[in-house]
Formats: sequence, structure tokens, C-alpha cells
Amino acid sequence: MTAPARTTTRDIARAAVRAELAEVALDLFSREGFDNVTIGDLAEAAGVSRSTFLRYFGTKEDTVLGAVDARGDELADALRARPDGEDDWTAIRRALDTVIEPYHQDPAKALAMTRLVMGTPALRARQIERQHDWHSVLAEALAGRTDPPRPMTLALSVRAAAALACLNIALGYWTASDGQLDLIALLDEAFAALAPR
Repeated sequence: MTAPARTTTRDIARAAVRAELAEVALDLFSREGFDNVTIGDLAEAAGVSRSTFLRYFGTKEDTVLGAVDARGDELADALRARPDGEDDWTAIRRALDTVIEPYHQDPAKALAMTRLVMGTPALRARQIERQHDWHSVLAEALAGRTDPPRPMTLALSVRAAAALACLNIALGYWTASDGQLDLIALLDEAFAALAPR
């Protein structure tokens, strides 16, 4: 059995710098528009060199969507942790609470980021690409919820894809309401529309 990887002080410092650079980027993109800002502009606004900025983020898109990468694994872990007797659809819905938690912690920031992503074709395309990776991870987590694990089936893939579609539609309605609607209620409503009867 291998021991879990230990987080070093360097890892913590690197994560803090990434978070600060991402915050600066989000602020600049919100004020100036994503397409009007260059990597050089981001570096200057953050008070670092262009090469330093690029050590943390390879592209402008990564500054906005960098946190999205880890969300797929977090979602799969949350799904695997759901109670054994829970049906797949309910388990996926409850696991999605991990993805929407940041929307409750800092709604204003989440709304600004969601608007930026939805309103910028390059970011929207990159988000869809990353969520496509979530689809596979989520379907595998569904298959692994039983002992022994189920074989990967079309039905599991469809459930994973449908769950992500429900999330995106709920986020669209939440964003259109300027964050006034309850995101949990929207997600519940989206899932209810597809719940097995």
C-alpha cells in the first residue's frame, strides 16, 4: 500500500500564487473583456514577469478554468463516497453538491466567472472540452459503485452526460437570474425532469 502524497510547503506556496494570479486575471477579464487582455497584460497587472506568469498558467483560458480540472476528480470521489443503497441518479445529484459549493461560498465571484465563461466562446469551448473528460470519469465512478464493479455500459455514459447537462442548464438559469434563483433548487428541478418514473 502506498502512502498518500504529502503536501509540501512549496506546493502550498505555489497554490497560493496560482490563486492570486487567477484572481487578478478574473478581475482584469471582467473589466476589460477576455479577448482584450493579453498574457503580458495579466503579468503586468499581477506585478510579475511574463515568463513567471506562464510558469503558473500556460494559456489565458487556464487562468479562468484551471480550477475546473480538479473538479472532475472531486466529483467522481464524491460519487464513490455516496451510500451503497442510493440509486445512481440520486447519487450523482448529491455528488454534484461538491461542484456547486463554490457558488455558495462566494456567489459574486462565481457569478462573475460563470458570466465570463458563458460569454466568451473560447472559454465556453474549453469548458465543454474539460467537462467531456468529467463525463468519462463520472461514468467510471458510477460503474465502480457496486461490488463487483459493473461493466461500463451505454446507460452509465448517458446518466453521466445527462447529469452534466442538468448542471450546465441549471447554471445557465442561475446566471440569467443574476444569481437570484437558488442554484440547488434549479439543479434539483433539472434532475427531477429526467428522474426515472
